[in-house]
Amino acid sequence: MNSFSVRTRIMTGGGLETLAPKLHRVFIVTDGFMSSSGKVSYITDELDKAGAEYRIFDKVKADPDIATVTKGVDTILEFKPDAVIAFGGGSPIDAAKAIVFFAAKACDMRDCQFIAVPTTSGTGSEVSRFAVITDPEKEVKYPLVEDSLLPDVAILDAVLTASVPPSVTADTGIDVFTHAVEALVSTAANDFSDAAAEKSIKLVRKHLLTAYREPENMEARQGMHNASCLAGIAFSNSGLGLNHGMAHALGARFHIPHGRANGILLPYVMSFNAGCAETLTPVAKRYAKIARLLGLESSSVRQSALNLIRTARKYVEQFHIPSSIQVAGVNKEEFEAELDAMAEAALADRCTATNPKPCTKEDILQVFRKAYIGKLP
Repeated sequence: MNSFSVRTRIMTGGGLETLAPKLHRVFIVTDGFMSSSGKVSYITDELDKAGAEYRIFDKVKADPDIATVTKGVDTILEFKPDAVIAFGGGSPIDAAKAIVFFAAKACDMRDCQFIAVPTTSGTGSEVSRFAVITDPEKEVKYPLVEDSLLPDVAILDAVLTASVPPSVTADTGIDVFTHAVEALVSTAANDFSDAAAEKSIKLVRKHLLTAYREPENMEARQGMHNASCLAGIAFSNSGLGLNHGMAHALGARFHIPHGRANGILLPYVMSFNAGCAETLTPVAKRYAKIARLLGLESSSVRQSALNLIRTARKYVEQFHIPSSIQVAGVNKEEFEAELDAMAEAALADRCTATNPKPCTKEDILQVFRKAYIGKLP
């Protein structure tokens, strides 16, 4: 049986001004930069106008960890809000999800409205039932996958992304592309998740390069914001794949930003899934379909899949993202020392469960090694 759900109400171009008058005690989850720079005023100005009381929890850092979530849970239980607003990139939204999730184990949070306001166009976390929390001691990222993690409302306002530097636009944009590609070939994909993923890919093709080169272009920014959201809807329903399982392991051990890790790995994982270097697999037909969406279709399935793989590599190079793990600055000896543990973590990762091609630990080791040296068919 297949199912598809979009529980989150999506508001584009703003909307907080219509929600704020109904809020009374608001717990804002964000990061230190958003707080100290005053950008959080996007939220607090509307709450001040509405006369709402609020508390700002700005302890979130990149790759939110267990300790941060624990502090957040303690604070939210003490404050007892009627709404939570997550404001920032994927890290604050994921942290807010985890805080609400674990707080709900101690008290009833069903009447607490959860509003997500993303300031980057990448994770799709504002509409997904996924959150990723890091254990820095074990150097492991834990994906949480629960329907209860879905925000009630997502506000997509491209104005918030205008000041994002090109490198972040590139990393998050490649993340969107990876989400959509993995959603399309996932073993749990269906017609509805496919529709969202395909539209996301078309929007990425149309808007990502412009958003990267022209940061103030609001049409391109909103296009990427929408693409990110659509990809989030797709993978929240279909699941992801090996690319994310490996990216979680690689990022946790070598502190490579999540979107960048996905971009580095994508051509090599697609090559493995399609069997381009060995025997062609049925997954290659799905990649050929994506190639057609991008105008890359060839006379054969293999060539179409290869065209997509090489285009993914070109995307990475075009946005000045490292084309291999080695180019990303990872030392050979350190990589080999962590390789076995990374392969184990990737194999156990919940995202890997819906990869379209079954894989073993040895398979993952080989993909990691190819991604390290940059070897493609």
